[in-house]
This record gives sequence, structure tokens and C-alpha cells, in this order.
Amino acid sequence: MSEPGGASSTATTVLITGANKGLGYETARRLGELGWRVFLGARDAIRGRGAAERLVAGGADVTFVPLDVTSDDSVAAAVQAVGEDTDHLDVLINNAGVTGELIGPEETLPQHLIPVFRVNVLGPVRVTHAFLPLLRAGHDPRVVMVSSSAGSQKVTADGERKGGFPQLMYPGSKAALNMITTQYARGIPDIRFNMADPGFTATDLNHNQGTQTVTEGTDAIVEFAATSPGPTGKYRDREGVVPW
Repeated sequence: MSEPGGASSTATTVLITGANKGLGYETARRLGELGWRVFLGARDAIRGRGAAERLVAGGADVTFVPLDVTSDDSVAAAVQAVGEDTDHLDVLINNAGVTGELIGPEETLPQHLIPVFRVNVLGPVRVTHAFLPLLRAGHDPRVVMVSSSAGSQKVTADGERKGGFPQLMYPGSKAALNMITTQYARGIPDIRFNMADPGFTATDLNHNQGTQTVTEGTDAIVEFAATSPGPTGKYRDREGVVPW
């Protein structure tokens, strides 16, 4: 464990957004089992602290960090909190996400897109930008964007996404996130940026109707986070490459 006051640590450090439940929590658990120093970001303080306490009780090195990805002030405070505990961040996992209202394209208005893009697109940009200094101080710094095959034009256009409900909000936001991630990878070569598709995983975002467990859903996330050295600008799920 790192010492207070931004001291150095030999443990790999990671910040995970939206980590009080679902994929974020499972990712925190798995990386904690690897001996990583985990900063568990969550908007809800009660749930975030509770999640961190459960992981600590299991032997993991986890610290709760209040973090609302839609708020400049909250993200700035999170940077300060992490910086007071460690002098670097090796991995950032932008996991926080929302699906939006389940309505079709014909009924969709701009106001339906705004809250989804605020979390799924602007949130990762806000958090990534704010944590760049700590990432650049890390060892082989890398950012994992939790995307979805719903953002793949080939998958959605070819009708390969079984059971996918046509809508503008979530698929549009993940497609935008993918493009932003490739531009990060091209424009910031000293940090690796990759996109992980969890697949159809049972979480509260789909009312636990997914066919994969949360452990299976975090396979690609953990692989991108833990592989060092590794690729940049890649898009994959637990089975392999996801088509663009």
C-alpha cells in the first residue's frame, strides 16, 4: 500500500469509475486479487464506501473516491484525493455508463440523448483529461474505455447483434466513445488507450437479463488493464477482436 501524502508504491495503481456495482465492482475485485492498489470511484457515497469496505474485508487494497463523471468539481476533487494517496496512476478504467430511456428512433428527441452522452462520452473525456498528469507519472500508463458492440457499425448494420433494440442513445454514445478512444490512441502515444466490450452481461443496466456473468463480462477489461506492455487503439471482447 502507498503511504499518505503521494508517496511512491510498487503496487500497480488503478482508478475505476462507476465501481460500486456490476462490472466496475467485479473489475475492482479481480484487480484487487492481483494485489493492485484500487481506487474505487462512485457517485453515491454510501454505496461506494460500502463496496470498498466489502472488498477490503476480502483482503483487497481499496480506497473509495467520490466521483461523479458529469461534474468538473467532483472530478477535480477526485484527482486531488488520489494524488494525496499516490504519486502516480498506472491504469484508468472509464466504466461508468447509462443506457437512457428504452425508446425507438422515431420517438427520440435531443433531450433524450443529452444525459446519456453526458455520462458515456463527456464523462470519459472529463476524467481522462483530469488524470493525465498522474497517468504520465505511472508505469506503462493505460486507459481502458468500457465500450460495447452496440457501438460497432458492422455489428449493428449487419444485424448480428441478436436481440438489440434499435435506439439512438446508448449505441450512439458507444460509437462516439470508440472514435474518441482511437483519437486518444493516435494523439497521445505515451499512454495506451483501448476499448473493452463486456458482451451481454447480467447487470442492472439490462435488468440482469444478460447471458454472461459479471466475471465473464470483465474478462476483456481486465486483460487490457493487466497486459503490460500491450497494444493501443484496439477494440475487443472476451472472445477476441470486435469489428468496427
